[in-house]
Amino acid sequence: MPQSRLPPHPARLAVTMGAAAFYLISTAPAAQAEPAANQPRDALAASFIGLYPGTDFRITKADCKDCPASRQALWYFGDDTVAVASKNAVGSTPQLRAQDDVRAWLAATSGKAEGKPPQLMWIGSPQVAEGRLAADAASLIGVDSALPVALTARLASNRSYFDASSQAYFAGREMKARGVHKDGAFHARTLWPRDYDMPALPVPSPLKNGESIESLVRINGGGAREPFAARTLWRRDGAGDSSLAGKPALAFILNGAQGDDDEAYGGHFAVATGRFDRQGGWDNWLVNNFYNLGSVSEKGIIASTLPMDAYMADLNSGQSWYRPSYMLVAVMKDQRVPALYQEAISRVFNHFYSQDFHYRHAGTNCAGINVETLRTLGWGIPRLGGESPLKAAVALPYMALKEVSIASGQSAYDYLKTERTELMPFVAFNTISEDLLNRLTNKGGARGAIEAQLADDLEAIVFVRIPQFPSSRAFGSDPVMSLSEYQQRAPADRADWKIIPVGPRDFPASMKNPLAPKEKRPQSVTATYVLVAGVLCLSGGVALAWRRRRQKVRSRTDI
Repeated sequence: MPQSRLPPHPARLAVTMGAAAFYLISTAPAAQAEPAANQPRDALAASFIGLYPGTDFRITKADCKDCPASRQALWYFGDDTVAVASKNAVGSTPQLRAQDDVRAWLAATSGKAEGKPPQLMWIGSPQVAEGRLAADAASLIGVDSALPVALTARLASNRSYFDASSQAYFAGREMKARGVHKDGAFHARTLWPRDYDMPALPVPSPLKNGESIESLVRINGGGAREPFAARTLWRRDGAGDSSLAGKPALAFILNGAQGDDDEAYGGHFAVATGRFDRQGGWDNWLVNNFYNLGSVSEKGIIASTLPMDAYMADLNSGQSWYRPSYMLVAVMKDQRVPALYQEAISRVFNHFYSQDFHYRHAGTNCAGINVETLRTLGWGIPRLGGESPLKAAVALPYMALKEVSIASGQSAYDYLKTERTELMPFVAFNTISEDLLNRLTNKGGARGAIEAQLADDLEAIVFVRIPQFPSSRAFGSDPVMSLSEYQQRAPADRADWKIIPVGPRDFPASMKNPLAPKEKRPQSVTATYVLVAGVLCLSGGVALAWRRRRQKVRSRTDI
C-alpha cells in the first residue's frame, strides 16, 4: 500500500503477513511526537466512559453506604474503588430469570435503549496520568516535568509480574496509567500504550482466498509476540471520511490461551461498547467481563463491567499480561445497537451478582452468557450444535464409573452436548465475526429488528490483534476451538497438567435474592439414567470379556 494512503498516525506503518495486509503500530516512540501532559486527573474526566458521559458516574469505595448499586454487587469488591451511577441506573426485575427479564424489558421499551448507565463499574483507580515512560519505568515524562511513578504491588497469588522485559518493552512509549497520586508519586495500577489509538480506519483489506477469521487469529501461533495491528475487513460503500473520532462501536473480544495453565487453553470472550475519543482512543470503552464469582482469582479478576484499559492492562489482572488477544470492532454511525446491548447485559449482571444464576464452564460461561443475551435481543447468531451428542451419551456413564462420580459424568455430558457457540470462546468469536461479514453486511441478510438496525448502522468492521505484554510469565497462544483440540494440547496424564489452584468465594446466604425463581439446571440426564447406563455398560463389558475368554480357550484347543 502507498504510504500516502495510511491513516494519519505518527507511528503507523503497513506490512504484509502472507496475504494479510495489516497496519501496525510501531513499538518505538515517534521521533517528533509531543509528550503528553502528565498531571494526574480524575478518572471520570474523559468525555465518555463507554457510551456514557463521565458525569453519569461518581467514584467511591465499594464499602459505601449511600451507593445506588445493589449490596450484593458491592460485596464482591470489598473496599476497592468503583464508579457507581449518579442517577437513573439500569435496574432489574428480581422475580424473573435474567434472560426473561431482558425479554420483558425489551418489550416494554419497544426495543430501544433508555440511556441508563450500569449500576456499578469496577474502575479500580480514582485517577489517570499520561506521559512518556522513562527508561527505568520510574516516571512519566511530560512537557515540562517528570511525574514519579511507583507500580502497584504484585498480588501474592499472582505467579508472574512486570520485569526487565516489560520495562524494555514500554520504555520511551507514550502511556496512560490508572492509579492514585500520593506520597509524591503516581502509584500506577495499569499501563496502557497510547500508540494503540486508532484515529482513522486502516485502508480496507477484505479477507482474501484462503483467509478467514480463524486464520487471522492463528497467525504465528496466535501472534503473542507480534506488534499491535489493525485491519479493515469491510467498509460501507460511499462512507464518509475515515476518521474514527467520536464513532460508537460494538466490539467482540477473544483472549487467547495462557502459556502457563493447562486449564486455560479455551481462552476467554467478552463484549465491549463505547466511542472512540478525539484521538481515536478506545481505552475508555466498557468491557462486560463474566468470570466465576464462586472462586477467588489468583490474578484478582472479578466479574464486572470495567474500562478497556483496566480489563487489558491492569498489572495483576489485565488480559494482555498473560495472553494475546483479538478484537472485531463493528464501527457504527449510531449507538442504538451498542446501547441496547449494554443496557441488556447490565440487567444480566444485576442478576449475576445476586447469584440468581451461577457461572458454569459448560454453557453459562463468558461466551454463553454474552451470546445468549445477544440472541435474546434478536440477533440470530447461527447455532452449531454440540460437539458430539453421541459421545456425550457414552461419556456420561463412562466418566461416572471411572471417577466414581455422577457429577463427573454429568460434566462430561454437558461439555459434549452444549451448543458450541455458548461453550467455546473462539467458536463464539468466529461465528459472530462470520455472521457480521457474510450476512449482515449483505443487503437482505438481516432478518429481525436488531439485525436490521445493526446492518443499517454498520460503517466498517475492523480486526485488531493485541499482543501479550512481555513479563516473567510464559507467552500464550491462540485458543482452541474444540474439546478434541484441547485434549491434543494438554498433557495426556492429568497429573502432569500445570494448574493454578484457586480458593472458593462463599457468598453469604443472607444476601441471596429470596424472590428469584429457581435456577435452571444444566441439561444433563438424571442420576437414574447414569446408574442404568452404567449398569448396562458394565454388563456389556463383562459379556465382552467372557466372550473373548471363550475365543481364547477355543484357539488354544485348535492348536
